[in-house]
Amino acid sequence: MFFVFASFAIVITLIGFIAYNKTKGSNTTESADDYFLGGRSLSAAVVAGTIIMTNLSTEQIVGQNGQSYAAGMQVMAWEVTSAIAIALLAAVFLPKYFRHGIGTISDFLEIRYDTTTKRIVSLLFIITYMVSFMPVVLYSGSLVFNRIFGLDQMLGVSREVAIAIMAILIGVVGVLYLFLGGMKLSAYSDTIYQFGLIIGGLAIPFLGLKLLGNGSFVSGVESVVDNTPELLNSIGAVDSEIVPWPTLFTGMFFNNLFFWCTNQMIVQKAFAAKNLQEAQKGALMVGTFKIFGALFLVFPGVVARNIFGDKFLNLPDAAYPNLVVEVLPQWALGFFGAVIFGAILSSFAGSLSSTSTLFVLDFYKPLINKEASPQQMAKMGRITNVTLGIIAIIVAPFISKAGSGLYAFVQEFNGLYNMPLLVMILFAFYSKTATAQGAKVTMIFHVVFYGLSKILLKNVHYLYVLSVLFLLDLLVMWIVSKITNKGEEFIIEDYSIASEVGTVQWPHVRQVAMIISIVVVLVYLLFSPLGIAK
Repeated sequence: MFFVFASFAIVITLIGFIAYNKTKGSNTTESADDYFLGGRSLSAAVVAGTIIMTNLSTEQIVGQNGQSYAAGMQVMAWEVTSAIAIALLAAVFLPKYFRHGIGTISDFLEIRYDTTTKRIVSLLFIITYMVSFMPVVLYSGSLVFNRIFGLDQMLGVSREVAIAIMAILIGVVGVLYLFLGGMKLSAYSDTIYQFGLIIGGLAIPFLGLKLLGNGSFVSGVESVVDNTPELLNSIGAVDSEIVPWPTLFTGMFFNNLFFWCTNQMIVQKAFAAKNLQEAQKGALMVGTFKIFGALFLVFPGVVARNIFGDKFLNLPDAAYPNLVVEVLPQWALGFFGAVIFGAILSSFAGSLSSTSTLFVLDFYKPLINKEASPQQMAKMGRITNVTLGIIAIIVAPFISKAGSGLYAFVQEFNGLYNMPLLVMILFAFYSKTATAQGAKVTMIFHVVFYGLSKILLKNVHYLYVLSVLFLLDLLVMWIVSKITNKGEEFIIEDYSIASEVGTVQWPHVRQVAMIISIVVVLVYLLFSPLGIAK
């Protein structure tokens, strides 16, 4: 066991050292751009790495594999279909964002609508990250780490104490990363962790299949196909509790567009690219990864079902941790633990960075200290990170009181504002007559009716609800804008920072985006009754 902890500590320290050396020339104490946006200097590979690792958390690694253990490959919709939205991020959304030279999504809303609309959305982002996402990442990550490695037994403490210790450790390291090097340090460490996650993540189903096949990988695959073909079906039933198939083209698609194309936590990483071409290539790398990410975020759950049978049906989230312990040799646990730690750390640091960016750029600078220098803004970013980190660490252990419905709650929480935000962005792109009044009324309309749906439509899947509300939000935005517009048309101005970061598109962006979309369809055909499923 000493070797397990020693290898874990060595990997974590080594990655931190490499990332720090890579970024120590950054002037994060003097420049707000350096601190919040990595100096707008990230290459495509680094952009891809930090987006992937910010998105991935133990909630996904364990939660989605737990769902697939019980329900099969229909869970892959959360991963594979997102590739289409990411392709649209590269081909459609990023060129329009870069043209405005913005640092936050709310900046774009201010340019197109007004300051009030901007601050409403910023506040919603901040509340979401602070109240639900960051504490949940710390809690779920600590819980998973304890399940896999038995930290409570090793330390001779209760599970609650072990989780609290892990939450403090992850929180402190996450804050330290941002305190020392801002987003750039976190981004470079994410890139390194990404490769470890791919290798370690793919090793789990590979070793699991070899175990099923008595040492033969091919025999293991044949065993899964022969014994559980129904679990290989990616097409969920109309009344599925996971992903009903009609929502793949409606609610799921709209939700993906929100998360990947308008979510500050994700898009901020693309804004940190040295130019539009690097941002686009980085996004397309992420899209490619999401297609094949299902191999270690979803498929291992099916492998676990074949190995353990129905043993964990009452507690499906235990399937993946037990699969890891079952198939990994003892000497590899420390290295895999470091990969899991990196996934937790990246999600936490990514959300922390986005929250402090929104607060400093959208509230501190314009409202609290209008004359703030770049140095003062970077300093306030550090203070905000430390404060938010402490709050998340304190709240994390109490997340257990939310019960087993926590994962579903977090998934649905963004539904409170995701569709109207997407509608605002789309109208900002394609309508010269959309108004700020239309944006505000649409937001209020959606919040009210989404809230009512939780009371009156409890048995209706929220993706169905979002499917309808998206169309209604579009209608409300169009009607109110038509009524309140006084004959004015919005004209895009030239912003000096846009020319500084580079707005020339990558010549092959549309072709690669199309190829990614085609591959998504082919993957769905493979995991369907037309392919290997029953």
